[in-house]
Amino acid sequence: MWADAGTAPDRSVLRADHQTAGRGRLDRRWDAPSGASLLASILFLAPPPVPTKLTQAVGRAALDAIEAVAERDLTGRLALKWPNDVLLDGRKVAGVLAQRSVRTAAVVVGLGLNVAWAPDDAASLVDDLGLEVAPGALLDSLLRHLDDLLDASDLFERYRAKLATLGADVRVDLPGGRVLVGVATDLDADGRLLVDDGSGAVALDVGDIVHLRTG
Repeated sequence: MWADAGTAPDRSVLRADHQTAGRGRLDRRWDAPSGASLLASILFLAPPPVPTKLTQAVGRAALDAIEAVAERDLTGRLALKWPNDVLLDGRKVAGVLAQRSVRTAAVVVGLGLNVAWAPDDAASLVDDLGLEVAPGALLDSLLRHLDDLLDASDLFERYRAKLATLGADVRVDLPGGRVLVGVATDLDADGRLLVDDGSGAVALDVGDIVHLRTG
């Protein structure tokens, strides 16, 4: 990892033109063709005590950047999905993943946002919004929003306000092959999702969420 050496400045940004062996959540492979996506990694040398703050901030910044470059209100079309996806019309348009350095306290947050291409069952800005934007311009907007969010005292509330997962019936695929089905009722103070499976609320740090119904 480029953060392991400890020589890069805080909030350094690395942008790629394409990916051939990217890693998504649950170690899924992620490929993206040249020039068709915003693919960026952001280095945080001193991450906050609650690590989810970073993925919340980057996810909300991505949503805000899309709306800003579109120059129109996309309320009802853009939303967040716990723990780290951005949805457009209910389909994934961006994903966020954090990875901690094995040698330092640094965390790298990676973002993949579909601009002119999307995998099957996902959305893109070109196909679904008719929005022609260069990935670099979109990144500039995202970073401006990210700076604002990281300094904001109400980041948690801003993230929660756009979270489509709350109130939804969900299926959660957990590590080890376990499955949890219930209602996503809230987030706790550490950003964990609370899911009521009928026998009480379960607090989840990780999990692959499927929205079964939005309340």
